[in-house]
Amino acid sequence: MMSRRAFVGLAAGAAVGWPLAAPAQPQGGTRRLGVLMGTTDGPSGQGPAAALVQALGALDWHQGVNLRIDWRWAGGDRALFERYARELVSLGPDVIVAHTSPSVAALRREPNTVPIVFVVVTDPVGQGLVESLARPAGTITGFTDFDPPMAGKWLGLLTQITPPVARVAVLFNPLTAPFASLMMRVIQDSAPSLATTVRPAPVKDDADIDATMAGLAREERGGLLILPDIFVSVRRATIVALAARHRLPAVYPNRVDAAAGGLMSYGTDNSDLFRRSAAYVDRIFKGAKPADLPVQNPTKFTLVINLETAKALGVTFPPSLLDGADEVIE
Repeated sequence: MMSRRAFVGLAAGAAVGWPLAAPAQPQGGTRRLGVLMGTTDGPSGQGPAAALVQALGALDWHQGVNLRIDWRWAGGDRALFERYARELVSLGPDVIVAHTSPSVAALRREPNTVPIVFVVVTDPVGQGLVESLARPAGTITGFTDFDPPMAGKWLGLLTQITPPVARVAVLFNPLTAPFASLMMRVIQDSAPSLATTVRPAPVKDDADIDATMAGLAREERGGLLILPDIFVSVRRATIVALAARHRLPAVYPNRVDAAAGGLMSYGTDNSDLFRRSAAYVDRIFKGAKPADLPVQNPTKFTLVINLETAKALGVTFPPSLLDGADEVIE
Protein backbone atom coordinates (compact mmCIF):
# COMPACT_ATOMS: atom_id res chain seq x y z
CA MET A 1 0.00 0.00 0.00
CA MET A 2 2.76 2.43 0.85
CA SER A 3 4.47 1.88 -2.48
CA ARG A 4 1.24 2.63 -4.32
CA ARG A 5 0.68 5.86 -2.38
CA ALA A 6 4.25 6.89 -3.00
CA PHE A 7 3.79 6.22 -6.71
CA VAL A 8 0.59 8.30 -6.86
CA GLY A 9 2.28 11.22 -5.11
CA LEU A 10 5.32 11.00 -7.39
CA ALA A 11 3.22 10.75 -10.53
CA ALA A 12 1.09 13.74 -9.54
CA GLY A 13 4.07 15.87 -8.63
CA ALA A 14 5.87 15.02 -11.86
CA ALA A 15 2.81 15.62 -14.00
CA VAL A 16 1.76 18.90 -12.42
CA GLY A 17 4.76 20.60 -10.92
CA TRP A 18 2.68 22.78 -8.57
CA PRO A 19 4.14 26.17 -9.63
CA LEU A 20 3.17 29.07 -7.35
CA ALA A 21 5.37 31.72 -8.89
CA ALA A 22 4.17 32.94 -12.29
CA PRO A 23 6.48 31.82 -15.13
CA ALA A 24 6.95 33.66 -18.41
CA GLN A 25 3.92 34.88 -20.33
CA PRO A 26 2.23 32.12 -22.36
CA GLN A 27 2.82 31.92 -26.08
CA GLY A 28 0.12 32.92 -28.55
CA GLY A 29 -2.70 30.40 -28.80
CA THR A 30 -2.00 28.89 -25.40
CA ARG A 31 -5.01 28.44 -23.13
CA ARG A 32 -4.67 29.35 -19.48
CA LEU A 33 -6.30 27.30 -16.72
CA GLY A 34 -6.43 28.27 -13.06
CA VAL A 35 -6.98 25.59 -10.42
CA LEU A 36 -7.91 26.46 -6.84
CA MET A 37 -7.51 23.33 -4.71
CA GLY A 38 -9.10 23.16 -1.27
CA THR A 39 -6.51 20.71 0.04
CA THR A 40 -2.77 20.91 0.52
CA ASP A 41 -0.60 19.30 -2.15
CA GLY A 42 -0.46 16.02 -0.21
CA PRO A 43 -1.90 12.60 -1.08
CA SER A 44 -5.53 13.74 -1.11
CA GLY A 45 -4.75 16.45 -3.65
CA GLN A 46 -2.02 14.98 -5.82
CA GLY A 47 -4.05 12.07 -7.17
CA PRO A 48 -7.02 14.19 -8.34
CA ALA A 49 -4.67 16.85 -9.73
CA ALA A 50 -2.76 14.25 -11.74
CA ALA A 51 -6.08 12.83 -13.01
CA LEU A 52 -7.04 16.29 -14.31
CA VAL A 53 -3.71 16.78 -16.07
CA GLN A 54 -3.82 13.32 -17.63
CA ALA A 55 -7.41 13.77 -18.81
CA LEU A 56 -6.56 17.13 -20.36
CA GLY A 57 -3.64 15.48 -22.12
CA ALA A 58 -5.97 12.87 -23.57
CA LEU A 59 -7.93 15.79 -25.04
CA ASP A 60 -4.73 17.21 -26.59
CA TRP A 61 -4.16 19.94 -24.01
CA HIS A 62 -0.51 19.73 -22.97
CA GLN A 63 1.40 21.93 -20.54
CA GLY A 64 4.17 23.85 -22.22
CA VAL A 65 2.62 23.28 -25.66
CA ASN A 66 -0.86 24.76 -25.77
CA LEU A 67 -1.79 24.90 -22.09
CA ARG A 68 -0.60 26.69 -18.97
CA ILE A 69 -1.95 25.69 -15.55
CA ASP A 70 -1.68 27.96 -12.51
CA TRP A 71 -2.12 25.95 -9.31
CA ARG A 72 -3.06 27.28 -5.89
CA TRP A 73 -3.45 25.12 -2.77
CA ALA A 74 -5.54 26.63 0.03
CA GLY A 75 -5.21 23.75 2.49
CA GLY A 76 -8.58 24.53 4.08
CA ASP A 77 -7.38 28.01 5.16
CA ARG A 78 -10.12 30.63 4.70
CA ALA A 79 -7.61 33.45 4.24
CA LEU A 80 -5.77 31.49 1.56
CA PHE A 81 -8.99 30.76 -0.32
CA GLU A 82 -9.58 34.52 -0.58
CA ARG A 83 -5.98 35.34 -1.46
CA TYR A 84 -5.60 32.66 -4.10
CA ALA A 85 -9.01 33.38 -5.66
CA ARG A 86 -7.89 36.98 -6.12
CA GLU A 87 -4.54 35.90 -7.57
CA LEU A 88 -6.04 33.46 -10.04
CA VAL A 89 -8.63 35.93 -11.31
CA SER A 90 -5.91 38.57 -11.78
CA LEU A 91 -3.99 36.18 -14.05
CA GLY A 92 -6.84 36.27 -16.58
CA PRO A 93 -7.40 32.53 -17.09
CA ASP A 94 -9.79 31.16 -19.71
CA VAL A 95 -11.30 28.78 -17.12
CA ILE A 96 -10.91 28.15 -13.38
CA VAL A 97 -11.38 24.70 -11.85
CA ALA A 98 -12.59 25.20 -8.26
CA HIS A 99 -12.23 22.34 -5.79
CA THR A 100 -14.74 22.32 -2.88
CA SER A 101 -17.39 24.83 -1.86
CA PRO A 102 -15.04 27.36 -0.15
CA SER A 103 -13.09 27.71 -3.43
CA VAL A 104 -16.24 28.55 -5.38
CA ALA A 105 -17.43 30.93 -2.66
CA ALA A 106 -14.13 32.81 -2.67
CA LEU A 107 -14.10 33.09 -6.46
CA ARG A 108 -17.68 34.39 -6.51
CA ARG A 109 -16.65 37.22 -4.21
CA GLU A 110 -14.19 38.43 -6.85
CA PRO A 111 -15.49 40.74 -9.59
CA ASN A 112 -14.97 38.47 -12.57
CA THR A 113 -16.73 36.66 -15.38
CA VAL A 114 -14.23 33.81 -15.75
CA PRO A 115 -16.02 30.48 -16.37
CA ILE A 116 -15.80 28.21 -13.33
CA VAL A 117 -15.94 24.41 -13.35
CA PHE A 118 -16.37 23.22 -9.77
CA VAL A 119 -15.39 19.78 -8.53
CA VAL A 120 -16.32 18.01 -5.25
CA VAL A 121 -19.11 20.43 -4.32
CA THR A 122 -22.24 19.37 -2.43
CA ASP A 123 -25.72 20.71 -3.18
CA PRO A 124 -24.77 23.55 -5.56
CA VAL A 125 -28.43 24.49 -5.99
CA GLY A 126 -29.02 24.73 -2.23
CA GLN A 127 -25.88 26.81 -1.88
CA GLY A 128 -27.07 29.19 -4.59
CA LEU A 129 -24.16 28.44 -6.93
CA VAL A 130 -26.39 27.43 -9.86
CA GLU A 131 -30.08 27.84 -10.65
CA SER A 132 -30.60 24.14 -11.34
CA LEU A 133 -28.56 21.08 -12.21
CA ALA A 134 -29.96 20.86 -15.73
CA ARG A 135 -29.67 24.60 -16.42
CA PRO A 136 -26.93 26.13 -14.29
CA ALA A 137 -27.23 29.66 -15.78
CA GLY A 138 -24.45 32.16 -15.19
CA THR A 139 -20.76 31.29 -15.46
CA ILE A 140 -20.59 28.29 -13.11
CA THR A 141 -21.12 24.58 -13.65
CA GLY A 142 -19.39 21.41 -12.52
CA PHE A 143 -19.46 18.08 -10.73
CA THR A 144 -21.07 17.31 -7.38
CA ASP A 145 -19.72 14.81 -4.84
CA PHE A 146 -22.92 13.82 -3.06
CA ASP A 147 -25.79 11.53 -3.86
CA PRO A 148 -28.34 11.42 -0.97
CA PRO A 149 -28.29 7.60 -0.52
CA MET A 150 -24.61 7.97 0.44
CA ALA A 151 -25.53 9.46 3.81
CA GLY A 152 -27.73 6.52 4.75
CA LYS A 153 -24.99 4.17 3.57
CA TRP A 154 -22.49 5.83 5.95
CA LEU A 155 -24.77 5.25 8.91
CA GLY A 156 -25.58 1.71 7.83
CA LEU A 157 -21.90 0.79 7.70
CA LEU A 158 -21.47 1.72 11.37
CA THR A 159 -24.35 -0.56 12.34
CA GLN A 160 -22.96 -3.57 10.46
CA ILE A 161 -19.77 -3.90 12.46
CA THR A 162 -19.58 -5.95 15.66
CA PRO A 163 -20.25 -4.51 18.16
CA PRO A 164 -22.63 -2.26 16.21
CA VAL A 165 -22.63 1.48 16.85
CA ALA A 166 -25.77 2.86 18.48
CA ARG A 167 -24.87 6.54 19.12
CA VAL A 168 -23.38 8.53 16.27
CA ALA A 169 -21.80 11.98 16.29
CA VAL A 170 -21.53 13.63 12.85
CA LEU A 171 -18.34 15.68 12.62
CA PHE A 172 -18.05 18.83 10.45
CA ASN A 173 -17.21 22.53 10.54
CA PRO A 174 -20.27 24.73 9.76
CA LEU A 175 -18.04 27.41 8.18
CA THR A 176 -16.63 25.07 5.53
CA ALA A 177 -19.56 22.65 5.24
CA PRO A 178 -22.61 24.83 4.46
CA PHE A 179 -24.22 21.69 3.03
CA ALA A 180 -24.15 19.83 6.38
CA SER A 181 -27.86 20.35 7.05
CA LEU A 182 -28.74 18.51 3.83
CA MET A 183 -26.64 15.52 4.82
CA MET A 184 -27.88 15.59 8.42
CA ARG A 185 -31.49 15.34 7.24
CA VAL A 186 -30.75 12.19 5.26
CA ILE A 187 -28.69 10.67 8.08
CA GLN A 188 -31.34 11.41 10.71
CA ASP A 189 -34.10 10.04 8.48
CA SER A 190 -32.15 6.78 8.24
CA ALA A 191 -31.44 6.50 11.98
CA PRO A 192 -34.74 4.98 13.27
CA SER A 193 -34.66 2.01 10.91
CA LEU A 194 -31.05 1.35 11.92
CA ALA A 195 -31.73 1.55 15.68
CA THR A 196 -29.30 4.43 16.14
CA THR A 197 -29.41 7.94 17.55
CA VAL A 198 -27.63 10.68 15.63
CA ARG A 199 -26.49 14.14 16.61
CA PRO A 200 -24.53 16.85 14.79
CA ALA A 201 -21.05 17.57 16.17
CA PRO A 202 -19.97 20.96 14.79
CA VAL A 203 -16.30 21.74 15.42
CA LYS A 204 -14.04 24.70 14.69
CA ASP A 205 -10.59 23.55 15.85
CA ASP A 206 -8.58 20.58 17.11
CA ALA A 207 -9.69 21.18 20.70
CA ASP A 208 -13.34 20.84 19.66
CA ILE A 209 -12.57 17.62 17.83
CA ASP A 210 -10.83 16.13 20.87
CA ALA A 211 -13.63 17.24 23.23
CA THR A 212 -16.29 15.73 20.97
CA MET A 213 -14.51 12.39 20.81
CA ALA A 214 -13.74 12.33 24.53
CA GLY A 215 -17.42 12.85 25.33
CA LEU A 216 -18.54 10.23 22.84
CA ALA A 217 -16.04 7.70 24.19
CA ARG A 218 -17.81 7.85 27.56
CA GLU A 219 -21.03 6.65 25.95
CA GLU A 220 -21.85 3.05 25.22
CA ARG A 221 -21.40 1.96 21.59
CA GLY A 222 -20.51 5.40 20.31
CA GLY A 223 -19.15 6.05 16.83
CA LEU A 224 -18.24 8.83 14.41
CA LEU A 225 -19.43 9.81 10.97
CA ILE A 226 -17.08 12.25 9.24
CA LEU A 227 -18.65 14.47 6.58
CA PRO A 228 -16.76 15.33 3.35
CA ASP A 229 -15.70 18.72 4.70
CA ILE A 230 -12.42 20.37 3.65
CA PHE A 231 -11.80 21.46 7.27
CA VAL A 232 -11.78 17.90 8.56
CA SER A 233 -10.05 16.64 5.43
CA VAL A 234 -6.92 18.68 6.09
CA ARG A 235 -7.04 17.45 9.71
CA ARG A 236 -7.21 13.83 8.66
CA ALA A 237 -4.15 12.74 10.65
CA THR A 238 -5.43 14.40 13.82
CA ILE A 239 -8.91 12.89 13.51
CA VAL A 240 -7.63 9.40 12.76
CA ALA A 241 -5.20 9.58 15.70
CA LEU A 242 -7.86 10.85 18.12
CA ALA A 243 -10.36 8.20 16.99
CA ALA A 244 -7.72 5.56 17.72
CA ARG A 245 -6.87 7.08 21.12
CA HIS A 246 -10.53 7.20 22.16
CA ARG A 247 -11.20 3.79 20.56
CA LEU A 248 -14.06 5.07 18.43
CA PRO A 249 -15.13 3.35 15.21
CA ALA A 250 -15.59 5.88 12.43
CA VAL A 251 -16.69 6.01 8.81
CA TYR A 252 -14.98 8.53 6.53
CA PRO A 253 -15.88 9.90 3.08
CA ASN A 254 -12.66 9.28 1.11
CA ARG A 255 -10.36 6.36 0.36
CA VAL A 256 -7.33 8.32 1.55
CA ASP A 257 -8.92 8.46 5.03
CA ALA A 258 -8.99 4.68 5.34
CA ALA A 259 -5.52 4.41 3.84
CA ALA A 260 -4.32 6.82 6.54
CA GLY A 261 -5.65 4.56 9.32
CA GLY A 262 -9.37 5.28 9.41
CA LEU A 263 -11.59 2.27 10.03
CA MET A 264 -13.51 2.50 6.76
CA SER A 265 -14.50 4.92 4.04
CA TYR A 266 -17.30 5.18 1.54
CA GLY A 267 -17.73 7.94 -0.98
CA THR A 268 -17.20 9.31 -4.42
CA ASP A 269 -13.97 8.84 -6.31
CA ASN A 270 -12.61 12.41 -6.38
CA SER A 271 -10.03 11.56 -9.01
CA ASP A 272 -12.86 10.42 -11.26
CA LEU A 273 -14.64 13.77 -10.78
CA PHE A 274 -11.47 15.67 -11.72
CA ARG A 275 -10.99 13.41 -14.72
CA ARG A 276 -14.54 14.12 -15.89
CA SER A 277 -14.11 17.86 -15.33
CA ALA A 278 -11.44 17.96 -18.05
CA ALA A 279 -14.15 17.44 -20.68
CA TYR A 280 -15.93 20.60 -19.51
CA VAL A 281 -12.68 22.57 -19.48
CA ASP A 282 -12.06 21.39 -23.05
CA ARG A 283 -15.53 22.40 -24.19
CA ILE A 284 -15.25 25.86 -22.62
CA PHE A 285 -11.81 26.35 -24.20
CA LYS A 286 -13.55 25.64 -27.54
CA GLY A 287 -16.35 28.16 -26.95
CA ALA A 288 -19.03 26.43 -24.87
CA LYS A 289 -20.74 28.40 -22.11
CA PRO A 290 -21.04 26.99 -18.55
CA ALA A 291 -24.76 27.82 -18.61
CA ASP A 292 -25.20 25.22 -21.36
CA LEU A 293 -23.29 22.48 -19.52
CA PRO A 294 -25.50 20.69 -16.94
CA VAL A 295 -24.13 19.98 -13.49
CA GLN A 296 -23.26 16.30 -13.20
CA ASN A 297 -23.66 14.02 -10.20
CA PRO A 298 -21.13 11.38 -9.11
CA THR A 299 -21.25 7.98 -10.75
CA LYS A 300 -18.36 6.13 -9.08
CA PHE A 301 -18.33 5.18 -5.38
CA THR A 302 -15.71 3.29 -3.39
CA LEU A 303 -15.87 1.29 -0.14
CA VAL A 304 -12.54 0.73 1.64
CA ILE A 305 -12.10 -1.25 4.89
CA ASN A 306 -9.01 -1.15 7.09
CA LEU A 307 -8.71 -4.48 8.92
CA GLU A 308 -5.59 -3.39 10.78
CA THR A 309 -7.55 -0.56 12.41
CA ALA A 310 -10.49 -2.88 13.05
CA LYS A 311 -8.21 -5.26 14.96
CA ALA A 312 -6.83 -2.40 17.06
CA LEU A 313 -10.36 -1.25 17.91
CA GLY A 314 -11.63 -4.76 18.59
CA VAL A 315 -14.36 -4.68 15.95
CA THR A 316 -15.17 -7.13 13.16
CA PHE A 317 -16.91 -6.92 9.80
CA PRO A 318 -19.41 -9.42 8.39
CA PRO A 319 -18.12 -11.46 5.43
CA SER A 320 -20.76 -9.95 3.15
CA LEU A 321 -19.41 -6.45 3.76
CA LEU A 322 -15.80 -7.53 3.23
CA ASP A 323 -16.78 -9.29 0.00
CA GLY A 324 -18.50 -6.14 -1.25
CA ALA A 325 -15.59 -3.81 -0.46
CA ASP A 326 -13.61 -2.30 -3.32
CA GLU A 327 -10.45 -2.52 -1.24
CA VAL A 328 -9.49 -4.23 2.03
CA ILE A 329 -6.37 -2.98 3.81
CA GLU A 330 -4.75 -5.69 5.93
